[in-house]
Amino acid sequence: MAEAATLARPTNRDEDWRYADSAYLAAADSAHLAHWATYDVPAGETLRHAAFHSSGAESLGGVERIRVHVGKGARYEAFHVIAGGKYQRIELEVTLEEGAHFEFGGVTLGGGDKVQEFVTRTIHAHPHATSNQTVRSVQWGKSTGNFLGRIEVARDAQKTDAAQNFRAILLEKGASANTKPELEIFADDVQCAHGAAIGQLDQNAAYYMAARGIPPQLAKKLLVQAFIGDAFVELDDADTRERMLEHALSALEAATL
Repeated sequence: MAEAATLARPTNRDEDWRYADSAYLAAADSAHLAHWATYDVPAGETLRHAAFHSSGAESLGGVERIRVHVGKGARYEAFHVIAGGKYQRIELEVTLEEGAHFEFGGVTLGGGDKVQEFVTRTIHAHPHATSNQTVRSVQWGKSTGNFLGRIEVARDAQKTDAAQNFRAILLEKGASANTKPELEIFADDVQCAHGAAIGQLDQNAAYYMAARGIPPQLAKKLLVQAFIGDAFVELDDADTRERMLEHALSALEAATL
């Protein structure tokens, strides 16, 4: 019975899967949906994951669930770009020891009828830990970009400093984005913040660029490039940062922006 409960298939009735693609959930293998990749970051060390997810137009997509325990004074960094698959979900559950840090940068690039989402649960279990999450979503066609971010601060986790920020650009009328920030705080000496904005490209900036002779299509792509670049600001490995941005821009080149 316990194993059957573990492999219970998620549906849109489950809060953490409310925006997921229902057809994918119905067809996917339950064992795959229940699987977590687990990592431990030893005290004082750094672990970085950087990945570009593009499973192709014919793929139904996929779900990747990652659980990380970050030791005292350690650092975990995760940078992900989702550009392919009809449905793609990256889920992170990160537990922070004293003085640990979690840095997350995520980008979704839509088109068609794709559903792409990041789901994070950040557990500040001990004092003086910090976390920062920046997610940028660019959607067009009838695609959807989602970010569900939950921050939990334990009673003894004083001096926590946690932030998450989600912004989405909808390039066409049929596109959409959803965000669901959650803060659960039991300590009283903390700084926790979240922000979200969903809209269109900055028309004032586009007008400014057009007035200086930059063609509208090029101006739009430059603005989108700067927008998604926000997610990689804290990535201090220049080669990895450039590679992630190049992958994202290549995906955008194939789109009619």
